[in-house]
Amino acid sequence: MAARILVVDDDSAMTELLVQTLPSKGYLTVARASGEAALALLEQEDFDVVVTDLNMNGMHGLDLCTRVVANRPDIPVIVITAFGSLESAIEAIRAGAYDFVTKPFDIKTLVVALDRAAQHRNLRQEVRRLRDEISHGRPIPDLNGESDVMRPVRDLIARLADSDASVLITGESGTGKEVVARALHSTSRRKAGPFVAVNCGALPETLLESELFGHSKGAFTDAKAPRTGLFVQAHGGTLFLDEIGEIPLPLQVKLLRALQERRIRPLGSEGETPVDTRIICATNRDLEIAIEEKRFREDLFFRINVVHISMPPLRTRGNDVLHLAQRFLARYSERAGKPIRGFSPAVAEKLLAYVWPGNVRELQNVMERAVALTRFDEISVDDLPEKIRRYEKAKVLAEGEDAMNLVPLDEVEKRYILRVLEAMGGRRTDAAKVLGIDRKTLYRKLDIWGV
Repeated sequence: MAARILVVDDDSAMTELLVQTLPSKGYLTVARASGEAALALLEQEDFDVVVTDLNMNGMHGLDLCTRVVANRPDIPVIVITAFGSLESAIEAIRAGAYDFVTKPFDIKTLVVALDRAAQHRNLRQEVRRLRDEISHGRPIPDLNGESDVMRPVRDLIARLADSDASVLITGESGTGKEVVARALHSTSRRKAGPFVAVNCGALPETLLESELFGHSKGAFTDAKAPRTGLFVQAHGGTLFLDEIGEIPLPLQVKLLRALQERRIRPLGSEGETPVDTRIICATNRDLEIAIEEKRFREDLFFRINVVHISMPPLRTRGNDVLHLAQRFLARYSERAGKPIRGFSPAVAEKLLAYVWPGNVRELQNVMERAVALTRFDEISVDDLPEKIRRYEKAKVLAEGEDAMNLVPLDEVEKRYILRVLEAMGGRRTDAAKVLGIDRKTLYRKLDIWGV
């Protein structure tokens, strides 16, 4: 929706100019000729930004600014001062003004200030809404974001509630793949059964085989007692195989047979044990490329990929960043025994601007760190890591920009590829198609860049 701007100035030529010009910049603009009239209108209608001149007949602009800040602190005020009147600008800021613009000004300068002020108000409203949700005892689950990219994930989880179909969850590290797996289990008919998780990339082949299928006494040197495997431990529930792409090929054969036959044979045992276990797998690798490179069995891929859920990276989830941040803030402030009520709009701006290469896991760590460091009841920008405080989005040089910003061709290529990858929600296969290169080439470039 277009932001509503209230312009206050007794100069009719100025107000007429702004009323005619700002709508073309995406703003709905209303003008009043005095501070008294502006305050009366603010009691009846809502505005996103107030723009006022300082020197007016009747109520001075500084007095109007003070009244607006006192009565409607949610509405940012931009004051217009005469050129060179630095003292007036300082007084306005002290009175609570969000920004100031000096006369004569270019309309582009005012539009930039309006954009920032309107965004500032939106962030304050969002932060306040999140605080209200927390204070009313309505915790925000990790998957309960409002972004469009998360709706298909929630829809699939709901549709799979009555199904035992195998699910493959893909996405970058830290996007919350295990959270989705646990949500699939807790909403399924198996929710009363166990949820057992194992990171397949964290164990060597022999140990992983023993973990999955179990072993009998004497099966190998250190097997001094029989061990029940995770397939049996998860009987009647769900077995979550994280980093499924890391399983060695020989073990993939045994896993495939277990999934097909619904029976497992522990190491060193001659008998088989029937299991009733639902399998959910996750990976941050492109298994189709692994199949092409003979590192992953195609038949196993089809067995585990009955239903596919793609987790979007955090940088594509918009205001979900603030939802998650508020949830983590509530969690860690309670653990630390600190009465922290939220974070400032400036923090919200920084959180939304950052690209989150570590995704939800990185955001979680950032909020835990902020709670540990803050000395106040509100998280401030100073409580964030330096890389987030100083982060600025990279961009490819556009026409008309300063030639001093020119970068090497390799850097232009890198920025464009990362931009396409972000637009595709981190889906590298789709990004490769858009870029007109094969997936191996894209993977090689990302590896070189350390992405």
